Amino acid sequence: MSTMTHQAYGPLVGVSRILGILDHHGVRSTFFVPGFTADRYPGVVRDITAAGHEIAHHGYHHVTPTTLTPSERELEITRGSDTLELLTGERPIGYRAPMWDLSWDMPELLARHGFLYESSLMDADLPYALRGTAEHSPHGTPLIEIPIQWALDDWEQYCFLPSVTELGPIQTPAHALELWRSELQGMRRFGGCWVLTNHPFLSGRPGRAVALDSLVAEVVSLQDVWVATMSEIAAHTVSQGLPPQGTTPLAG
Repeated sequence: MSTMTHQAYGPLVGVSRILGILDHHGVRSTFFVPGFTADRYPGVVRDITAAGHEIAHHGYHHVTPTTLTPSERELEITRGSDTLELLTGERPIGYRAPMWDLSWDMPELLARHGFLYESSLMDADLPYALRGTAEHSPHGTPLIEIPIQWALDDWEQYCFLPSVTELGPIQTPAHALELWRSELQGMRRFGGCWVLTNHPFLSGRPGRAVALDSLVAEVVSLQDVWVATMSEIAAHTVSQGLPPQGTTPLAG
């Protein structure tokens, strides 16, 4: 029960707090939502949508795709998409694997289901097209990968669950911001896509929310940084006609 309430803090408290921060700074963001969470807290999903943010797919049961059979992976996709479409009026076009653990066949599966982008891989600084996915897409466009990295995930900084996680001590917000700022500065120097991941049940806690507020304020003040939703980034990547690349079997 205690562990469940740790996670439930997100939809019960954290989401509203983060929505307030984003609204204050005029930022539109992307929320990756498991279908089961959406079914359990439909009002929260509607609040996110009403505030102008993108709702993307994060599995249905938040089970890693690599632990499922091919048919189970497809069921997770369709069930999650059906739930999110029912609540938002739009079928999700973005996907991120639970625990960032993508299976090798998922790019083709996502392309077949009409997704525009995926965000679970870590082999680049810039978004790219996954080779071999366009032929499976009903739109004829390749699946865009928007890379991530563990250093930009608040889970590694803040999460602690006895007997569940084996991470070190919970970090202070100052430590997390120092790490995230360093990656932002590096991306500004070399050019790249800085994808920060904040779980509402973690970054929505009061002290962390104050720190996140200051970081968002800093980011939006930078003249050389484009702040956008994941779908906007993916659409921009497609418009640039970038050559496909990648490390999945679909890359040949």
